[in-house]
Amino acid sequence: MGNVPLLNSPIYKRHRAEYEKNRMGVITFSEEYTYSIPPARLFKASVLDSHYLFPKLLPQAFKSIEILQGNGGTGRIKQINLAEGKNVSYLKYKIDELNEETYTYNYTLIEGDALSANLEKISYEVKFETSPSGGTVAKMTNT
Repeated sequence: MGNVPLLNSPIYKRHRAEYEKNRMGVITFSEEYTYSIPPARLFKASVLDSHYLFPKLLPQAFKSIEILQGNGGTGRIKQINLAEGKNVSYLKYKIDELNEETYTYNYTLIEGDALSANLEKISYEVKFETSPSGGTVAKMTNT
């Protein structure tokens, strides 16, 4: 989820526009997305395996995803290098919490072209829950 081409996402654009307008304080947005894929499978693909799946599946968006520090869980630092021609060349984020049992993933964007002098960081809380149909409801909060 957090690795979806986030700079083109409506939530990022609203977050950035609202912050630039107010230039102070904390702004929070929440979104929900539904998928037909079960939570365990979606969590594995979009969180645990994103560093090698996304550049292969979406080369038009992702040039590479590098693991800069850590062994895979909390504290890991990743850098997303976006494909040429994007407004942003890279994003670096730190995993604050990764829980494979509850399908919870919290991370903070700590460096990259998406941040500005007025936008110090963006924190994300992502939770994958089972929908009534057996798919996934992905709940994302950005602060």
